[in-house]
Amino acid sequence: MTTQNSSALTHFDADGQAHMVDVGAKTETRRVAIATGRIVMLPETFAMVKSGSAKKGDVLGIARIAAIQASKRTSELIPLCHPIPLTRVAVEFELDEPGHAIRCTVTAETVGRTGVEMEALTAVNVGLLTIYDMCKAVDRGMRMDGIQLMEKLGGKSGHWKA
Repeated sequence: MTTQNSSALTHFDADGQAHMVDVGAKTETRRVAIATGRIVMLPETFAMVKSGSAKKGDVLGIARIAAIQASKRTSELIPLCHPIPLTRVAVEFELDEPGHAIRCTVTAETVGRTGVEMEALTAVNVGLLTIYDMCKAVDRGMRMDGIQLMEKLGGKSGHWKA
């Protein structure tokens, strides 16, 4: 776990009050963030999603749309996030049959003054929550885990990889 002292946190002013960071002087650059997470379920639930036989419809197709939609609304959900113009959001699902899990990976991109990490992370969470919502009638014990930023590119801090 990474820790920082409060003076390094950019969402607080000198008096410790929360504020939206001023990015006006930053240079616009191409920014990319990749986030991932997974949902683990019962073997029967996994089989239902894989076969497309869920009563509510195409679970992964709807989860993909939900993830994209969530990425576009991140600034409405996370109070100090800037609304940013996304240039691309890609959502991939990987089926892990032995683990009865589905991995969601989101790549978010923009050309702007602030990064897209929160958009990618929000999209992963909402994509997984949508899978949960669509399957909860048959499996309330599904578990989401491993949600994390995997990589970011662009901006002053450059390239970072988990």
